[in-house]
Amino acid sequence: MADVQKLLIVGGVAGGASAAARARRLNEAAQIIVFERGPYVSFANCGLPYHLGGDIAERESLLLHTPESLTARFGLDVRVNSEVLSIDRSNKTVRVLNRLTGDEYLESYDALILAPGAAPIRPPLPGLDHERVFTLRTVPDLDRLMNVMTPDVKHVTVVGAGFIGLETVEALRHRGLQASLVERGTQVLTPLDAEMTAPLSHELKAHGVELLLGESLQSVNAGERLTLQMESGRQVTTDLVVLAIGVKPENQLAREAGLEIGSTGGVYVNEQQQTSDSSIYAVGDAVEVRHTINGKAVLLPLAGPANRQGRIAADTIFGRQAHYRGSQGTAICKVFDHTAASTGLNEKTLQAANMPYQKLYLHGNDHASYYPGATMISLKVLFDPASGKLLGAQAVGEKGVDKRIDVLAVALQAGMTIDDLAEMELSYAPPYGAAKDPVNLAGMAAQNWQAGLLQLTQPEDLAQASDAQIIDVREPEEIASGQIAGARNLPLSQLRQLSHLLDKNKPVIVYCMVGLRGYIAQRHLSQLGFNVRSLNGGYKTWQMWQATKTA
Repeated sequence: MADVQKLLIVGGVAGGASAAARARRLNEAAQIIVFERGPYVSFANCGLPYHLGGDIAERESLLLHTPESLTARFGLDVRVNSEVLSIDRSNKTVRVLNRLTGDEYLESYDALILAPGAAPIRPPLPGLDHERVFTLRTVPDLDRLMNVMTPDVKHVTVVGAGFIGLETVEALRHRGLQASLVERGTQVLTPLDAEMTAPLSHELKAHGVELLLGESLQSVNAGERLTLQMESGRQVTTDLVVLAIGVKPENQLAREAGLEIGSTGGVYVNEQQQTSDSSIYAVGDAVEVRHTINGKAVLLPLAGPANRQGRIAADTIFGRQAHYRGSQGTAICKVFDHTAASTGLNEKTLQAANMPYQKLYLHGNDHASYYPGATMISLKVLFDPASGKLLGAQAVGEKGVDKRIDVLAVALQAGMTIDDLAEMELSYAPPYGAAKDPVNLAGMAAQNWQAGLLQLTQPEDLAQASDAQIIDVREPEEIASGQIAGARNLPLSQLRQLSHLLDKNKPVIVYCMVGLRGYIAQRHLSQLGFNVRSLNGGYKTWQMWQATKTA
């Protein structure tokens, strides 16, 4: 841009505050004004549920910066409780409302950054405007909810089982409250595929959460307590409701100014975060982004991308070359003692887009099994069957999930293939990993599949394999806890002596607990002339898939 002497930023928190700080570091002379509609310009909204549950003891810990600290450190003019009502693009001015005094005034700009964020979705259902129905998006939202947490409150219902819904219901249980979680879909945490969320559903129930999947809220009826009416006819009696249905981009200011709005409802921006007006930029949850895998426009309200976008907007305004590469949706969530994370596209999205893919499940320990405390990570990797290029990954487990998904997120951004996963040199010592990390093993298994060494049957296809001989190669003592219906137990340790019991004229499907012994059995039998496949991820994956059918 031309010389910018005055920069206005609408909104603080992640994108706006990041843009303001970067702008000052690049230009000491420019006048930089930040308008924040609420009373807090920089706070950790991702930490709100953790203060609710007591993990973050001090409320002040959520307040990252105050207007005073931003002024002292960066020389910014920060105006809280100041709402930008409109933009006059012709005259390059904005109309601002001081929400404390009611006064309105005009402020001119050379460049303008919009960072208004996103607003919680509140469907137009009867009763959702009741004073005991809350959202949890801002510090004032948190304050209102905390203020009503009296000893009389025994039960709270959370509507929506996304990231905020899961974190909130855990926080409520930590407070000793009874909690119900209502979700209109048939699974929690939709960025993951259904079978990968089965351990999360089990974890929620194990910690006393009443999980109501496939239930859609119809109305909230007030009395001495609240009665939630579901479309199915089911009713839930509760003291408070927290809506966590999702968020929508705050696009009204941009729309009324005549800026282009994308197909998703987010503000359209180019790679420099520039809107359809060359003097106006937009960042954060209000904008639509390009997904790095399929190139489609999406909404991904995440703090990391918002911070990077703010930095890029400031760079561009002050003459530096910068562009946003797009988003791949890397995200993580704590659910009691479990962690779930994902990056890239999930299988549902790949199917909907008719994109070719292959999937592999792998269940491996977070560190060496002989070192105390090892726990299992369930990993799902999606890749292009022709090129081997990564398309997405998901992981669930107690420990080490973040490490694996972060590695795979970097691999995804770098355009790596399954061969690269197999060859990755990752840190190893018994307390931290294994000589073959689950990421390496996923790559090796995918290589075997590409080479034709590993022949797979997916769990969902097992029901159609009525003519197949299903062979459980686990040891007899292992099958006491369960077995696939119709399976025959031929332990791997005895398979070489018992393979003559199988019919070469019928297909064979072999499985063990997590897939390794099944693969060994498949290689042995295939070289004896059998038409044999291994169950992808073994009995563990089949259990996860089966749980989605009985939820």
